[in-house]
Amino acid sequence: MNPYVRPALSLILLMTVVTGALYPLAVTGIAQVAFPEQANGSLVRDAQGQVRGSALIAQDFQGDGWFHSRPSAGAYATVASGASNLAPSNPALAERVAADAATWYRAEQGPVPQALLTTSGSGLDPHLPPQAVAYQIPRVAAARQVPVQRLQALQEEATLHPLIGPPVVNVLALNQALEKLTQ
Repeated sequence: MNPYVRPALSLILLMTVVTGALYPLAVTGIAQVAFPEQANGSLVRDAQGQVRGSALIAQDFQGDGWFHSRPSAGAYATVASGASNLAPSNPALAERVAADAATWYRAEQGPVPQALLTTSGSGLDPHLPPQAVAYQIPRVAAARQVPVQRLQALQEEATLHPLIGPPVVNVLALNQALEKLTQ
């Protein structure tokens, strides 16, 4: 056997065990101890303990009685997450945004916030800017027959102020609070 082959194969085997098994197990163990909620997917549960989604992944809410997330190029599927990869000059992107803008537009509310028309890079961003949530309040209030002021208070409670970056609202958490409000 060539004097270089045995040490090379031994090193490949050793590194495979270290980087493919030991290191991932160590990182998983540390994460489970230090950050159990995040390590298990930041799952959001309802009052019965059923998993309703993840605080880190956008959900597809249908109907006027719910706040809607950003559009998703991958239909909110985690396997197909990603952007549409359509260039700003692509007519298909312009047509989709124009169609969405026409659907969302209400003359009395002014222009539709950009976050309601454009997808995020992953297509699964669970957060919206407060302005995009506020734009939806009249529709949700009318559908649920809830005072606008109550929904505005709910939005304020759900608004997160990260250390870095602008304030955001997690749409899943907001819709869960909305569900509790109208039960």
